[in-house]
Amino acid sequence: MSATTPSTTTTILRAEGFSCPSCVAKIEKRVGRLKGVESVKVHFASARIAVQHEPTVSSAEDLVEAVGKAGYTARPAAF
Repeated sequence: MSATTPSTTTTILRAEGFSCPSCVAKIEKRVGRLKGVESVKVHFASARIAVQHEPTVSSAEDLVEAVGKAGYTARPAAF
């Protein structure tokens, strides 16, 4: 994992609807295409998605929308 720069933040999303490792790659690819996204890591076992991104370029809502376009449901996690 790369270091967080002052202009980036890590957003954790909780995801629903994926059931196989190929789903992980689909989500990572779709979210990773967004401008301002530096890294995406889907944690299959815990159904969490960690995204390091520039919040002024790609907001949490943008991330949730990208997961939705990949065919899955996500929402920002409280922790």
